[in-house]
Amino acid sequence: MILKSLSLLNYKNFESKSFNFNDKINCIVGNNGIGKTNVLDAIYHLSFGKSYFNPVATQNIKHGEEFFVVNGEYIKDDKSEKIIVSLKRGQKKVIKRNGKIYDKFSDHIGFLPLVIISPADRDLIVEGSDTRRKFIDGVISQSDKVYLNHLINYNKILAQRNALLKYFALNHTFNKETLEIYNQQLNDYGSQIFEKRKLFLQTFIPIFKDRYKAISNGNENIELEYNSGLFEEDLNNLLQKNISKDKALQYTSVGIHKDDLNFNIEGHPVKKFGSQGQQKSFLIALKLAQFDFIKAQSGVNPILLLDDVFDKLDENRVTQIIKLVDDANFGQIFISDTHAERTENAVKQAHQSYEIFRL
Repeated sequence: MILKSLSLLNYKNFESKSFNFNDKINCIVGNNGIGKTNVLDAIYHLSFGKSYFNPVATQNIKHGEEFFVVNGEYIKDDKSEKIIVSLKRGQKKVIKRNGKIYDKFSDHIGFLPLVIISPADRDLIVEGSDTRRKFIDGVISQSDKVYLNHLINYNKILAQRNALLKYFALNHTFNKETLEIYNQQLNDYGSQIFEKRKLFLQTFIPIFKDRYKAISNGNENIELEYNSGLFEEDLNNLLQKNISKDKALQYTSVGIHKDDLNFNIEGHPVKKFGSQGQQKSFLIALKLAQFDFIKAQSGVNPILLLDDVFDKLDENRVTQIIKLVDDANFGQIFISDTHAERTENAVKQAHQSYEIFRL
């Protein structure tokens, strides 16, 4: 799968900009604040229908304008594919594939597999469990539509159950039977999501460990551990046991929406005990393992976006990454950097065709 061309209209800081890309390595270079990351984010937008960096959709419209359009021309399975994402203020975002509007955004997820490595990934280590759950869900959902639909349905029912708990509190009432309907539905979807996450991590963790070893050149003992209440008992029982607590809190305190991943090095949390280099290696290994997993599931080389990684890593780790992506296992790569010369010197080591775009 190759992104042949990209055109932006009123997207973030760009009024109008077009690119014709190399099939292998594309470097977007320029000073800070000029929009390098925005180009990568536009490519991300085409795969996921949303920004990686800004969840508020209207804030991706250029200041003072009424709409944005991101247009990508791809070659996938020897066929031309045209994807357009557009948004007009006051209206719903639209995703079109070859001129046809998707009924549901979720139908598009996984069609254009993509992995991004960015300084923003540090949130996976320093932020709460929600960020790490989104990572797991994002990886699985790119190749498993059933999982994605279960997740969407679970979250809808969870929102309804939480609304009901608030209603009970406001009106000083309680109806156990109504609550149990939601409990059963949450259990049905939640147990299937839990099983899929377990299976995913059984495959993913060995890939991750191999990637970490290759990047770090080290022998640190690293662990990824799945933390879920469903290891102890099924969700229905957990919900029953916590009814009093949920009534007091006015939200659902147990379930797969509370799952987490523990990141450990030498038996201790990476967040507290990992050096900066170890944390960076940990994150890049996670993302490259994500690449490997999605490729194995989909049979397609995901597009790889490397946002400002040269600024955040020492030269040795950059060299390791370039070596890792210098083989047929990787497809098209996009790199953003502030230094054109540094970028060119690095990509020359990859012995692949490349193009440098100066903004």
